[in-house]
Amino acid sequence: MKKLVVAAPGDLSTATGGFVYDRRLVAELVSLGWNIEVLDLGNGFPRPTAQMRSDAAMTLAALPHGLRVVVDGLALGALPEVAQALRDTHRLIALVHHPLALETGLSAKESTALRASEQAALACTRHVVATSTTTMRILAEDFRVPSARLSVIEPGTDTPVTVPRWRADVVALLAVGAVVPRKGYDVLVTALARIAHLPWRLTIAGDLSRSPATVALLRAEIAQSGLADRIVLRGVAAAHELASLFARSDIFVLATRFEGYGMAFTEALSHGLPVVGTKIGALEQTVPADAGVLVPVDDAEGLADALRYLIERPEERERLAAGARASVFPSWREQATRFATVLENLA
Repeated sequence: MKKLVVAAPGDLSTATGGFVYDRRLVAELVSLGWNIEVLDLGNGFPRPTAQMRSDAAMTLAALPHGLRVVVDGLALGALPEVAQALRDTHRLIALVHHPLALETGLSAKESTALRASEQAALACTRHVVATSTTTMRILAEDFRVPSARLSVIEPGTDTPVTVPRWRADVVALLAVGAVVPRKGYDVLVTALARIAHLPWRLTIAGDLSRSPATVALLRAEIAQSGLADRIVLRGVAAAHELASLFARSDIFVLATRFEGYGMAFTEALSHGLPVVGTKIGALEQTVPADAGVLVPVDDAEGLADALRYLIERPEERERLAAGARASVFPSWREQATRFATVLENLA
């Protein structure tokens, strides 16, 4: 049986797109015959404490030499000294969802430091797997990762049973993603305040614990806009709960400021939902033109116009829903098979 270690920046059951990718990949690789050990390096990344750095270094260095070790980029990018120590003793693979320096809300100093740290760490790897062609291009152009050491393995999707959507008087909007600055919920609330006269309600399903300051500010913005009775901060939803939310919604919307791939968007599309998003990161490749509407980043007026158009025109929502249902994405098994090929080809 082929042996692999996957080192994650926290508990794989955490409800974020990156952890879902890691978790599903591990499960599929196991079903393909791989013997996988998952290591939890701690949940303080990309700002690990000195103790976390020391623990990660000792844990990874103790692994048998020559072993394949996949480290999630959220951790590896902050551990260049650990990557350097493993460079000649282990077959080190980075799994990069999106570069650390591109997270919204960083100071210029912190962004520069993270960019240098991640570039140094990636230079020590045998191979780098990116989760989108956009991320791969960024790594090649801005982080100097040679193209020969880069592969793209996008997230897989499940194929849910799409359900008929009854036309209700109130259009159900759904946003999925942690309440952090990068997801642009402030822009979404501003846009919705501009169309408060229209019949809509919004459910936000996402982690409320990662950025308490952002959550507090969002609640204040919702209250000040007079939308407290129309916007629900649902918190983290389990997989079956999320499937139910997709089934009961009419439009998926997220004003994200960057996506390395956009798993929530593809999940919405797989459920036959038309989507409204932003022209940033990988989304222009992820969202088919006949299944959604993309507007510029931080453009509350453009976002409001797109939502207004779809709320007022159920026939246009159905046209985009048909495009969503026709979208084809690879399965998790297919993507795990591709990942296994990358692992097997490592010298």
